[in-house]
Amino acid sequence: MSRFRTLTDPETARELVRNVREGIYITDVQGRILDANPAFLDLFGFPSVEALQRTSAKELVVDMSRRLEELALLEKQFVVRDFELQVRRTDGAVLTVLDSCYAVQDPDTGDTLFHGILIDITRRKEMESRLHELTVRDPLTGCYNRRHLSELEERLEREDVEWGVVLVDINDFRAYNDRHGHPAGDRALVETARFLDRHVRATSDAVFRMGGDEFMILLSEGAPTATIHIVQRLKEPTVGCPPVSFSIGWAVRKPRERLSQTIARADRDLILVRVRERAPEEERRLQK
Repeated sequence: MSRFRTLTDPETARELVRNVREGIYITDVQGRILDANPAFLDLFGFPSVEALQRTSAKELVVDMSRRLEELALLEKQFVVRDFELQVRRTDGAVLTVLDSCYAVQDPDTGDTLFHGILIDITRRKEMESRLHELTVRDPLTGCYNRRHLSELEERLEREDVEWGVVLVDINDFRAYNDRHGHPAGDRALVETARFLDRHVRATSDAVFRMGGDEFMILLSEGAPTATIHIVQRLKEPTVGCPPVSFSIGWAVRKPRERLSQTIARADRDLILVRVRERAPEEERRLQK
């Protein structure tokens, strides 16, 4: 009968730690990294354990508040499982990892140490992000859809920030479709979306396709001034304008107003704009 070495065998345990693909480490309560396996060194890009020992865990973590949250859990429960962190490699690349660790007491010194294992989930998170992006984008124009608006609405109302809403409605789009055909209509929608996207700030504004021929711009930084500026810019004839005309309605959040209420006020403003734009046309028709 064949014999095998169990995990209680010191050499088996050393071989496992040496060859496993996940990063295994030991730190003290101050965050000094005392030891780590080759996979941990590769994960962060350190050439040796000695080089690793010259840094601390807090220097590797991107968001220190998350690390403090983890330490608080360790102090309370003595164990943490699958705690998500973002860490930075020596080359500056940011990784997303799951950290599982537990507190132990050194039998010789009585010091508290943390034994842990890191699992790199960066590729999984990137895939999740790409899949989520597909669910919140309009497939034709690439604008955000109503699902993403619902997600943003919840966050913005929770944070109680300012916002501005600009509604853009293409004029007589059905007639344009009938006259030029649906492929041309689709191109007009795409060009309109690109035109709007060129006028927004990438970090704080978002363009949504609200319906067939209606778009919305949501502004969330410096909303009162930014909203007026973007409305003025959209009304100016410039190179690269879409092949269709559009009407604009807008509103800025009032105190304690919900986003849906701001959108409703912008919609009412759009209706009034439409009435004013059509008034001269109706007057000419009646004079005939």
